[in-house]
Amino acid sequence: MSNEIDAISARYERRKNIPADRYARLNPAVNAVVQERQRALLSLFSQLGIADLAGTQVLEVGCGSGGNLLELIQLGAQPQNLVDNELLPDRVAVARHVLPQAVRLLPGDATQLGFEDASFDIVYQSTVFSSILDDGLQERLAAAMWRWVRPGGGVLWYDFTFDNPRNPDVRGVKLARIRRLFPKGVPSVRRVTLAPPIARRVVPVHPALYGVFNALPFLRTHVLCWIQKP
Repeated sequence: MSNEIDAISARYERRKNIPADRYARLNPAVNAVVQERQRALLSLFSQLGIADLAGTQVLEVGCGSGGNLLELIQLGAQPQNLVDNELLPDRVAVARHVLPQAVRLLPGDATQLGFEDASFDIVYQSTVFSSILDDGLQERLAAAMWRWVRPGGGVLWYDFTFDNPRNPDVRGVKLARIRRLFPKGVPSVRRVTLAPPIARRVVPVHPALYGVFNALPFLRTHVLCWIQKP
């Protein structure tokens, strides 16, 4: 397992060669993607009857720079109820800088976190599993996440489903794979996110074109998924 953890770190190190503005929020295409995902998340919460996050206990696995939990805080989640985990030390440092001090930030391999079963209402992952190329590690992490979710809670999942032929460091996670990773879960799935290469081409022409192209389901590359624990 340590070999795959080391490999993940090496893959992310290679990503540092990507131009900094590729994923910057000031990039109009990136902002269009984020706003669409946020709207989809709000719609999903409404569908699930989640109207108040104030008392919700949340763990995010692979938090990156902390942006997802900042979004939840903006939606009413309380920092003292939030836990972030991140493997990469440089991202841990950024997350610690941007997140409120009341948010617990735990570095290292998520499968080694020592939480008791049923500790959280939501366990969140965003584009983590697509960066894990080892099936066994995916399965161990999914099993741990499932243990940590309370009955009635769920795994909140955002990730892409298609392989990127230009990037061998990632692998799409198809819906069938998600179902195998959480066989006892009850999934609610939304297909979201215009394929980023298309978004990068059309949004500079006019921001409204994001919605035009994204109206075609076959151009959406990601799924936003709530996996309910009975």
